[in-house]
Amino acid sequence: MKKFRIKQVRSGIGRPEDQKRTLQALGLRRMQHSIEVEATPQILGMINKVKHLLLIEEL
Repeated sequence: MKKFRIKQVRSGIGRPEDQKRTLQALGLRRMQHSIEVEATPQILGMINKVKHLLLIEEL
């Protein structure tokens, strides 16, 4: 299965509550924090919802 490295590059401050919760659900805690996730349909949907706040890199 594909994996992605996602990094939070923009702040969640001032964003709608659902976007803040999506960042938390992905496991992103702060700016410049990066994680590796597998490309499941649920994760891809969450990434798509907050893609304007993230830097996404396919591994």
